[in-house]
Amino acid sequence: MIVDQFYLGCLSQASYLVADEVSRRAVVVDPRRDVSEYLAAAQQRGLSIELVVLTHVHADFVPGHTELATLTGAVIAMGEAAPVSFPIRRLSDGERIRLGDPDTGVMIEVLATPGHTPESITLAVYEQAMDEAPAAVLTGDTLFLGDVGRPDLLGSAGRTAADMARELYRSLRTKILPLPDEVLIYPGHGAGSACGKALSTDTVSTLGVQRVVNYALVPMTEDAFVTAVTEGLPDPPAYFSQEVALNRAGHDAFDPAATVAHIPAAEAVRHQQAGYLLLDVRDDQAFAAGHLRGAVNVGLSGRFAEYAAAVHAPDQPVILVGTPAEVVEARLRLARVGVDAVTGAVTDLEALIIQSELTRTQSRLTARQAAECIATVADLQVVDVRGPGEFAGGTLPGAVNLPLPRLRELMPALDPARPVLVHCAGGYRSIAAASLLRAHGFTDVSDLIGGWHAWQTERDGVTTG
Repeated sequence: MIVDQFYLGCLSQASYLVADEVSRRAVVVDPRRDVSEYLAAAQQRGLSIELVVLTHVHADFVPGHTELATLTGAVIAMGEAAPVSFPIRRLSDGERIRLGDPDTGVMIEVLATPGHTPESITLAVYEQAMDEAPAAVLTGDTLFLGDVGRPDLLGSAGRTAADMARELYRSLRTKILPLPDEVLIYPGHGAGSACGKALSTDTVSTLGVQRVVNYALVPMTEDAFVTAVTEGLPDPPAYFSQEVALNRAGHDAFDPAATVAHIPAAEAVRHQQAGYLLLDVRDDQAFAAGHLRGAVNVGLSGRFAEYAAAVHAPDQPVILVGTPAEVVEARLRLARVGVDAVTGAVTDLEALIIQSELTRTQSRLTARQAAECIATVADLQVVDVRGPGEFAGGTLPGAVNLPLPRLRELMPALDPARPVLVHCAGGYRSIAAASLLRAHGFTDVSDLIGGWHAWQTERDGVTTG
């Protein structure tokens, strides 16, 4: 039995290749959109990818089923209830997919596990078809390590979070918890994903360990479970609704070798004024020192794809700003979240120095300067763009919580004519938020260098000094 995990840290997303070593037949589960790693792994082992399985309609990324099917001829499969409009093989509860010998070969059993979404499935992988129990379970977004899939996302439209939580309770207790303790649990996401509340940094565990450490698996009533998994859920990122719509409709195959037209800086600024997203993917220091007027900064060094998707409006054309290598990387990572409308790039970064009429600098304050600003500027708007849980742990005086993943839609809560001070945990999200506000007409926006960490350090230094 072959079970290879492919973990993408910047999206906290796991995908899998499952194969029979004898027959060389393989299945790929929840692939990301750039599929070269699966193809390379299959070629190295002499495997034939025959099936691509999606465990559910994803809300946080666009999977690479179209790409793999195009390149390998593999069939795309999902659970019976999948609400998609592209051709799929519909997998029924209890269906068995035999990859090798009927008795001694690898077998995958499909388990219908609604809860995260109505169509969610889990895949039980048997090392030998005749074994009484599976060796591993690919749980998708039904069961995470330390958590379970949140029941309130848009894949379950038309049903309340409590309704879906009850289905999740039954799925876990009838399909997964009866399995032996030694069964390996391979989840669809890890820590950092917005698809759960408290995901572990581990990427594989056993069911026995999860019975002990996962709050959602301890013995409890159905009502208690509903309360536990629905309390404290932050609002999902705004772009999740676009992702769900795209993943239900299907998408064209992504070509990583396609070139992006290079355009002059002045043309890029004109396009931004006409409604394009001018996305500067350099680091925050380079952006602050000089950037094109109207540009929004989301650096490649962090969780680029999800925050870039958050500042991107539906169907908005994108022009990238960065080095040639950064542009290639940014286009790939944008494609993973379905942002395909990259129409051009500015890679002549000398223009940011020479053409001063096209450029701006970013106002950034130290913690001490920010404290003075809060104390002296009467109409200052202080904005914390971290998540609600972070905000609850402490924030700057007078701050309102407008998380970056929802800032585009929450922006009307602010007055563009008044000065704004933005902060996050360390500065990555705050400069993205500050530049987004400026691109939407806010004239006086600063962000806090080092974020909440710097503020705490300065406060503690003053206290102890």
